[in-house]
Amino acid sequence: MDQQRFDDYIARFNRKDATAFDDYLADDLHMQNGTLEYTGVQGMKDHYAKIWSTFTEELAPSDFVGSETNAAIRMVTYFTAERDDEESTFGPVVAGDRFEFRGVISYRLDEAGRFADILVAYNSFTAIRRDGTVAELGIPH
Repeated sequence: MDQQRFDDYIARFNRKDATAFDDYLADDLHMQNGTLEYTGVQGMKDHYAKIWSTFTEELAPSDFVGSETNAAIRMVTYFTAERDDEESTFGPVVAGDRFEFRGVISYRLDEAGRFADILVAYNSFTAIRRDGTVAELGIPH
């Protein structure tokens, strides 16, 4: 995968364009994000529908490395709660709470160049609450 194609995926993701999953994910995708695992395009859509119903999410990748079979990045992801949600993916939140994920993500590609396996490795996951309280969460899933 080249960086231009990867950047298109990220731009579409940041616009909450779930059709990017149809275009970039293998039908039998396996995703492991901390202790959370799911499969398939629909699994990805279901996961992000829940996150995007509460949060604005912005992916900020760097250090892209890609080949015909693999890609890897460093990632900073910013989440901002847009509404109160007692049952969000990250636990109870109030509008204005923010979260920052920092980690490395590895992508294995299938023969068609789609993401077949995504593995997320955390370095940190931080909550910055609306009241200014900061806490390191570890792995939230």
